[in-house]
Amino acid sequence: MGRPEIFGGELYGVIRRAIVIGNGFAGSENQSIGLVRALGLSNHQSLYRVTRPRGGIHERLHWLPVSLHKKLDYVMKQFQITVRGKKVMPLSAEKNGFLDTLEADAKHIAKMARESFEKDGPLLVVASGRDTISVASHIKQLAPENVFVVQIQHPRSGLKRFDLVITPHHDYYPLTPHGQKQIPWFLRRWITPRELPDRHVVLTVGALHQADSAVLRSAASAWHNELGSLPRPLLVVNIGGPARSCQYGMDMAKQLSVLLQNVLWSCGSLRISFSRRTPEKVSEIVLRELGGHSKVYIWNGEEPNPHMGHLAWADAFVITADSVSMLSEACSTGKPVYIIGAEHCKWKFADFHKSLLERGVVRSFTGKENMSESWSYSPLNDTAVAASRVHDALAKSCA
Repeated sequence: MGRPEIFGGELYGVIRRAIVIGNGFAGSENQSIGLVRALGLSNHQSLYRVTRPRGGIHERLHWLPVSLHKKLDYVMKQFQITVRGKKVMPLSAEKNGFLDTLEADAKHIAKMARESFEKDGPLLVVASGRDTISVASHIKQLAPENVFVVQIQHPRSGLKRFDLVITPHHDYYPLTPHGQKQIPWFLRRWITPRELPDRHVVLTVGALHQADSAVLRSAASAWHNELGSLPRPLLVVNIGGPARSCQYGMDMAKQLSVLLQNVLWSCGSLRISFSRRTPEKVSEIVLRELGGHSKVYIWNGEEPNPHMGHLAWADAFVITADSVSMLSEACSTGKPVYIIGAEHCKWKFADFHKSLLERGVVRSFTGKENMSESWSYSPLNDTAVAASRVHDALAKSCA
């Protein structure tokens, strides 16, 4: 992949290495990796993960703090249940995985930062997601003079535990008058960020990601043979899956299929991708309704993943409203983006969609569109803006 164009090599004299602390979810980890890439440190990064027990009853315990969840898992393993004379482990159905990735240990990372500081300078630590907050803040506590810690997504409280917090505007939706009305007063301390944005906070419109211009040029070249000769316009459809604040099911799958059939006349080609979160019943409906059409290609989930190629070669996008990440990536291309399912979303998701619509970045998908027509808007540039703020803060802290 090409080198990001934001800073060239000047940051390398300030920070020469980075650690990404992930949680095993692509949407979160891509934000951290995208930021590190924008800072020009892709070739000098290491990935650690905070992992939770998975499988069985553990899938219902993600609301617990990760440290407590791990302790509970340990207790479960000590009290095996005997069924018909055999010991079984029904409460933990599968292992954590990620065998090729190191577990994020705050003491180990802080020690490494201190011991290598004289030779390599400060260590940039970038973390994203709720499960990484305690580890990232602990690293800062243990090695305050040797690390620069960036937390992506709002940690709810204690912003001064980090050097910078990068979070979208809609994370502050609970503090708005409309948001406050939706929260019972006795729950507000748990749901609402307890502090207004201050100098520690970098606000974005959407999610950070890796799809910068250099990556898309590389993807355009890599996918040229498969996508470059397709009849135009090429409409790419990205289908996610229901989320806690964005519930939908088979009805929306049927609606989407009908609306896509209505615009097929204006498409040269139509390519559809599902995410890992897409329910099987949803994908089955789309496959049944559109899979046999000569203009339609539906990705079967096997590698290589055409996602970056689609971002590079598409003329327009239709994206389900549940995915902040997919919408943010598409809205950074400057190409028409249509959203479907926003009426099923509430809370911060609805505030995010409202922001995109008001900026003219997306339009609601109605099935009446002519895909050969286009419109212009100012593409989202959140990753570059956030990287610039990190760059300035790093330069100031290391001066």
